Amino acid sequence: MKVVFLDRDGVINSEVHYLHKITDFEYTYKCLDALTRIRAAGYHVIIITNQAGIAKGIFGKSDYDELTKFYTDDLSNHGIDILDIFYCPHHIDGTVLEYKLDCVCRKPKPGMLTKAIAKYSVDVTKSFFVGDKLSDIEAARAANIGSPVLVESGHKLDPSVLNVVPNYKNLYDFSLQLGAG
Repeated sequence: MKVVFLDRDGVINSEVHYLHKITDFEYTYKCLDALTRIRAAGYHVIIITNQAGIAKGIFGKSDYDELTKFYTDDLSNHGIDILDIFYCPHHIDGTVLEYKLDCVCRKPKPGMLTKAIAKYSVDVTKSFFVGDKLSDIEAARAANIGSPVLVESGHKLDPSVLNVVPNYKNLYDFSLQLGAG
């Protein structure tokens, strides 16, 4: 199975610091078109997202679940199926004891990706990971995903500091190279 793994914040939706309210949710430029193109090119979509706001007590798991249901229902209404979503609610500096830990799933560690790869028998050589931060690229590399992709649509990056150059402006620009749609 070939997969396009996607970070959520800054890739699917506009970057909002600790997004947890439906009223603050907005898709990135032509995201729905991009996801339609990705699916038409024969890729499944799996979302891989850090959600430290849960560990830090900024929002609860129920807020995360409500927002997730909102946007996955909306995507479904547009004919876009998401195969799965893996999220990490942990952070070593958390204030919620249950989630205050240094886990293997929090990007840049590859735990969420390796779990998804094993669960769905993903062919990593034919798959992509699209993210907007260096931690996304590091996680993809650690999971041996053949093509990590950095987009400019989320966090503002300083390539000179990171020694990484964004591949595409946004998810839509990435989807154009897949040749479907």
